[in-house]
Amino acid sequence: MITPTFVMIYGGLLGLCIGSFLNVVIYRLPLGKSIVSPPSRCRKCDYLLQWYDNIPVLSWVFLRGRCRRCGTPVSIQYPIVELITGALFVLTIWLTPFGPLLASRLILIGILIALFGIDLEHQILPNSITLPGIAIGVLFSLIAPPGGKDALIGVVVGGGILYAIAWGYYLWRREEGMGMGDVKMLAMIGAFLGWKAVLITLILASFAGAFIGVGMMAVQRGTMKYALPFGTFLAIGAVVAMFVGDPLIAWYAGFF
Repeated sequence: MITPTFVMIYGGLLGLCIGSFLNVVIYRLPLGKSIVSPPSRCRKCDYLLQWYDNIPVLSWVFLRGRCRRCGTPVSIQYPIVELITGALFVLTIWLTPFGPLLASRLILIGILIALFGIDLEHQILPNSITLPGIAIGVLFSLIAPPGGKDALIGVVVGGGILYAIAWGYYLWRREEGMGMGDVKMLAMIGAFLGWKAVLITLILASFAGAFIGVGMMAVQRGTMKYALPFGTFLAIGAVVAMFVGDPLIAWYAGFF
């Protein structure tokens, strides 16, 4: 008998495994390497990792965060990404009815985690993720919320708002203030979640970016020109919008 507890456990284990794959994507894709071959190796001694070296979280713990052969430290990023993915998969399965919407949200979670990690480390948002993501989001919207109309409006609104901001900043300062990767990422979020979620995502990301940016300036004595990976904030905002977007909209509408 399949119980809700079993489904949660299975979802968590699936998330851990997906997180392990996302680590490969985060590391290899910005370097132009294949994400499917060759098999994972130690970056220093070229040791070919065996299956028991790739068990999510557990292998890192048992090896104490080091390569089995040469002892080179392995970044704590790996178990963190795996744990976050597993936790978000469990949360998504818990809050979402089984069906196309659940599949759509799990795919979006994976995409957002990959973009978060890549943008945080490399300050890029690859077209090879965002553009197919837009298409996937629109296709899912034909059989699941937010619906095809809201998804298409979400693409236009998401991409259009950030494009207008970027163009306006360029006209004002004659320099780029925002990459087109952010534009495509927010358009992708709109495809999956609809135009209302785009607005929530943008507001949350802007507040988070401003708060953390001011903090970094205070600590590092930087300037307003310090480059912040806005895609990381968009990812966080999109996850929040996915889970509590409707209650936030209802709460805000209650003031009018």
